[in-house]
Amino acid sequence: MTDWLTPEEWQAVALSLKVAFWATLISLPFGILVAHALARWRFPGKALLNGVVHLPLILPPVVTGYLLLMGFGRRGPIGAWLEDWFGLVLAFRWTGAVLAAAVMAFPLLVRAIRLAIEAVDPKLEQAAATLGANRLRVFATVTLPLILPGILAGAVLGFAKAMGEFGATITFVSNIPGQTQTLPSAIYAFLQIPGGEARALRLVGVAVAVSMAALLVSEWLARIVARRIGARDA
Repeated sequence: MTDWLTPEEWQAVALSLKVAFWATLISLPFGILVAHALARWRFPGKALLNGVVHLPLILPPVVTGYLLLMGFGRRGPIGAWLEDWFGLVLAFRWTGAVLAAAVMAFPLLVRAIRLAIEAVDPKLEQAAATLGANRLRVFATVTLPLILPGILAGAVLGFAKAMGEFGATITFVSNIPGQTQTLPSAIYAFLQIPGGEARALRLVGVAVAVSMAALLVSEWLARIVARRIGARDA
């Protein structure tokens, strides 16, 4: 691939992979917790939480990026606190691209995991609880092994979404070559210059290949879940 892509193009691909990896890794524990809460718990504000989780799917990505800039920018309340206490700056840095990608991918990740949890027979969890296991042990020994394919499918979808995130990312961290220029941002930049179509086309091919691979893996994991459910019902 290094011979096929120019150094600048390869840099954009590498940054996108880095951003997508960290966005998926960081959001995965929170996604499991939120998915489990939405699937199994009853609490006031559950509908509100569900709406907030899925809000990035409905809002224009530029709006999400603007809200991130207002909250996590250097003058934002959270961004200023992070910089003062931890020296962490998110706006116009690759770390901010991770945050933007994680926010946009989070709904897909949560949805896949939630569906996997809802497919688990609650009687199995109740049986473990009657034997003296607490909630954490029930989840770790009963629920988690059964939903593992769903977690992997959610992680794959989240990774693919993070790889392709553009609107929120460019609004929050701009499009700085070598620093915040991800794969979609590079494609957009190449299309703005004369003769850049060929370079953009090469990156489009990379994006399509990654997305198709992610979809195939997700479908494969979904079939594994379906077979487990069928075997359980039988």
